[in-house]
Amino acid sequence: MEHPERLVVVVLFDRIDLLDVTGPPEVFSLLQRELDRPAGYRVVLAAATADPVTTSARVRVLPDVTFAELAGQAVDTLVVPGAVTVGEDGGIVARCDADVVEAVRVLAGQARRVASVCVGAHLLAAAGLLEGKRATTHWSTARQLADEHPGVTVDADPIFIRDGDVWTGAGLSACLDLALALVADDFGPELASRVARQLVMFLRRPGGQSQFSVSLEPASATRRVEELRHHITEHLARPLTVADLAAHAHLTDRQLTRVFKAELGTTPAAYVEHARVEAARQRLETTDDTLSRVATTCGFGTVSTLNRSFRRTLGTTPSEYRRRFRIP
Repeated sequence: MEHPERLVVVVLFDRIDLLDVTGPPEVFSLLQRELDRPAGYRVVLAAATADPVTTSARVRVLPDVTFAELAGQAVDTLVVPGAVTVGEDGGIVARCDADVVEAVRVLAGQARRVASVCVGAHLLAAAGLLEGKRATTHWSTARQLADEHPGVTVDADPIFIRDGDVWTGAGLSACLDLALALVADDFGPELASRVARQLVMFLRRPGGQSQFSVSLEPASATRRVEELRHHITEHLARPLTVADLAAHAHLTDRQLTRVFKAELGTTPAAYVEHARVEAARQRLETTDDTLSRVATTCGFGTVSTLNRSFRRTLGTTPSEYRRRFRIP
């Protein structure tokens, strides 16, 4: 079976994340080792000018072509990496320069499919390419993406998401997972698995990026909810039912649920489970406590309940999580 060469265009701009640029081409190049004929992908780096682009790692990258030189040319895959800045509060903010957004919009019109890497999803959203679609991005900017583009269904957990001809990848190293998925889509899972073995990685890594994220709770609008959050954290081993929390806050059950939805964007039960999972993660990372003790201390009661919560929220088991993240 003959495999036609596919033109892959990677968008470049200043302060772009270096791994986002180099990761996917590395995956595509390894495919050639597994093919018995010169075929696969031809990757070109495109920028506004031919001048070197300085990445966030301060490594300079030289574009192959300019955006103007690609005008009207058919593109198989457009890869859009991202860049971030540090906000006034010290948090990470995805950058969306207007000229880059416009270049992405134009090039996307020439491409068979579009794939964003990490916070590159923000550029796709700003270009109108994610409207009405489900998408992911790095966990640290997922809330920003959802707030700025309410027409996008943001899911911060998957390593990558495909919605039609638009693919979005999660944070940084997930660019490798995304590129492997593109290879599998083009050449089949067997070849993609062989490339994954070259990279010493899973074709599909178990679990999602929530395993790697940290808890970023929103600042609540009222002291009452702040006090409730503190109460939950300090008393995880207690039942903490809706009735218990409502009585503690001197609210009815219905009022408590409305307050949580309005100020924290979740239900009381979901918030309590999230707090317990976060506490269990810390114990699994830093102690030798048995799973039974972790379950009891963090309010799950039984190891079975602990397992179910971990699978539901993190896509893995407590034992597997500890094997990956235990701090010696």
